[in-house]
Amino acid sequence: MSNLAFASFFLFIVSIPAVTQNARHPFTFDDDATLHSAAAVAISPDGKSILYRVTYGGVKGPDSTEWRLVSPTGGESHHLNIPEKFKPAGFTRDGSALFGLYEVSKIALLATLSLAPVNTPAAAAAAPVPVAALSRGINSALISPARSHYALLADSRLPDPLADVHTIIEAQPTSLYVIGADASGGAWWCPALRDVAEIAWSHDGASIAVLSQTPKIGFHDARSFIDVCSATGSRHVATVDNATTGIGWINDDKDLVFLSTTSSVLMPDHVWTVGASGGTPIDRTPNLNGSALQLSVNAKGNAWVVIAHGVKSEVDAFQNNSLVPTYTWPEGTIDGGPVSPQISSAPEVQAFTVGDPRHSFNVAVAHGTTLQRITNEGDNQLADIALGEVRVIHWSSKEGIALEGIVTFPADYQPGRRYPFMVKPHGGPEMNDSLLFYPYIRLFAGLGYVVLQPQYRGSTGYGTDFMNAIYQHFGDRAYRDVDSATDYAIEQGWADPNRLTIYGWSTGGEMTAWTITQTHRYKAAIEGAGPTDWPSFIWTSDVLQTDFDARWPDKDPSAFLVYSAVMHSENVTTPLLILHGAADERVPAFQGRELFEVLAARGKATRMVMYPGSPHFPTVWEQRQDIFREIAAWLAHYNP
Repeated sequence: MSNLAFASFFLFIVSIPAVTQNARHPFTFDDDATLHSAAAVAISPDGKSILYRVTYGGVKGPDSTEWRLVSPTGGESHHLNIPEKFKPAGFTRDGSALFGLYEVSKIALLATLSLAPVNTPAAAAAAPVPVAALSRGINSALISPARSHYALLADSRLPDPLADVHTIIEAQPTSLYVIGADASGGAWWCPALRDVAEIAWSHDGASIAVLSQTPKIGFHDARSFIDVCSATGSRHVATVDNATTGIGWINDDKDLVFLSTTSSVLMPDHVWTVGASGGTPIDRTPNLNGSALQLSVNAKGNAWVVIAHGVKSEVDAFQNNSLVPTYTWPEGTIDGGPVSPQISSAPEVQAFTVGDPRHSFNVAVAHGTTLQRITNEGDNQLADIALGEVRVIHWSSKEGIALEGIVTFPADYQPGRRYPFMVKPHGGPEMNDSLLFYPYIRLFAGLGYVVLQPQYRGSTGYGTDFMNAIYQHFGDRAYRDVDSATDYAIEQGWADPNRLTIYGWSTGGEMTAWTITQTHRYKAAIEGAGPTDWPSFIWTSDVLQTDFDARWPDKDPSAFLVYSAVMHSENVTTPLLILHGAADERVPAFQGRELFEVLAARGKATRMVMYPGSPHFPTVWEQRQDIFREIAAWLAHYNP
């Protein structure tokens, strides 16, 4: 599962002054902190307005978010005056307001916000109007097809009166609450379902498909449960002895579609169906040469699946129990969508989030099977920046494994000249790098590095067998694939063999730490928030981690210690910088601390920097900037 992937996308570096005020300059931290990107969120019932969000950073604090409306034909967008604590999820029944979660006293409640005409006193004065408030807050809200009800996911328990005194370690239940759009008739539906992960309204609005999963605490093996829930009770549909994600109604609500897998690494990567009345789930894509990453079913009953084929993703229609390739973004990849009106009578309008190596994320709309970009966030800024070439490359490892990767060159790259080189394994590990604009990769290229992102065994996009190959073998197989990328870069004449570095975050950090116990070729290494002691990590992460190895660590510790970097610290000669969030629950900070302490005790060149209050990757920009201030200094010192 993509448990450790969150941080991989958001990595940044210190600023580099431009040579002159008007000349193009390498991509810097200042550029990153002000770079805008857009993502489609919802479409109005009349199909005439697309709600999208624009995000960007700053000098301090978390990301800033703006909310805008734009016509599907493009043109000028309209800025919405949205209170900071209100997070829109979609449009209300008549499209005159937005619904979403509104944080009050650190508790999220369901609220609506009127869409008064822009640039009017009414728009400036608009404030969220509460619809539903539950004692422990609300996790998410989904409006029904007729927009007459909301389905909410929340913890049904009463608040803990001693919450400010203690924290009880236990599985957090999630249940289903349904309330009228007019705030009437609120009730908990199917209260026996307490581990709800995802839901989907039937198209007649009478029932809700519920996908539940075993929580991390109290269970060792992943299981999923599909039920159909209504105001009168629930009907069990199927039990799946694996992980699942996504749920939707198809074939006039006779069937349910979802994503699941047969792999040991648990990552849902195929499209499955089961009869809504019950039955045995069927894998409809057993020979998929890629990975099904996202599933959505629109109000008209059309199912869409984001399919990764290597480093590029497309959107396929799921029709007659098979995938039909429909939408691509030729120069890059489709990152999300489609977003459609949530009402069956609405016009057929679909919006997507797309990106490529030379542009930020932006919104595109469908015209037939062609996508047209209608927003241009980041374009003006990137026009002033010198960007090097990005290539998709292929090679075979010494074992004969066919591999793919993305290489990014400095803007002033000269063929025939060797450059300082960085290999950058992604996190996850069950995920992949896509053909997108990666700010942190551009920042390292701005420092003069050739950067290669290898898609090693365990990556999505190459079929189940390729992904499943790392089960109980993350240390050796994935490591050899990543290291073969460095071999390839040297063979191509890009990489200076005397100036090699490796850097990764999350499981990319684990890969970094493990690599330097196996080879001495790298002059500098940076490990961010990586697991380095598998027996303790398996139990203390906040999410299920048996996708690496489902054996019980206490029964055979040696099976887990064999790939734990802390057990091989005496082999390390590469200087290692360790970076970790102090409040990280995905990979607890003691994982980095343990490796740092043992390396320091052995007299190895190492440094550890902790970030107070930071989760798996810092959410505030002053900490992000410091991370790459540390990295730049480490590289300058050990790989000059």
